[in-house]
Amino acid sequence: MELWLTVNGKRTCASSPLDPLTRAVVISLFTWRRAEPDDNADVPMGWWGDTWPAVQNDRYGSRLWLLQRSKLTNQLVQTVRGYIRECLQWMIDDGVVSRIDLDIRRTGINELGNSITLWRRDGPVMISFDDLWSAITHGGQ
Repeated sequence: MELWLTVNGKRTCASSPLDPLTRAVVISLFTWRRAEPDDNADVPMGWWGDTWPAVQNDRYGSRLWLLQRSKLTNQLVQTVRGYIRECLQWMIDDGVVSRIDLDIRRTGINELGNSITLWRRDGPVMISFDDLWSAITHGGQ
C-alpha cells in the first residue's frame, strides 16, 4: 500500500520527493515514538535515541502505532487527534510554524478524514492523507 497525501491541493505519494515541511510531517506521524509508561504497551518500541535525548524530554515520532489493533470509534478520533498534536508540537516549539490546526473526523466505518494546517509566516500549508486510518492500522504498508 502506498501512502498518498494532498499538499495544498496537489496529490502526491509520500515516497516521492517532498518539500522539507511535508517530509517532516510524514516522518513525525509515521515514525514510532516510544510508548509512555501508562500506554500499557508490551514493548515500548520507538526510536532508540529517545532513551538518551540530547534535549530533555525530546521525543521523536508519534504514538499512532499503538492504535494498530484498535477499532475506529468516535472516542478513538480524540486519541488520534491528541497523538497527532503531540507529535507535531515540536514544530511550534522550534519556531517552524506558529500554529497547527487539526481537523480529524470519522467519515465512515473505517475512514478517518483529516486535514492538518500548518501556519507559517508566508501563509498556511494544508496537508491531508487519503487513507489515514489504513496507514495507522497497517503501518503504511
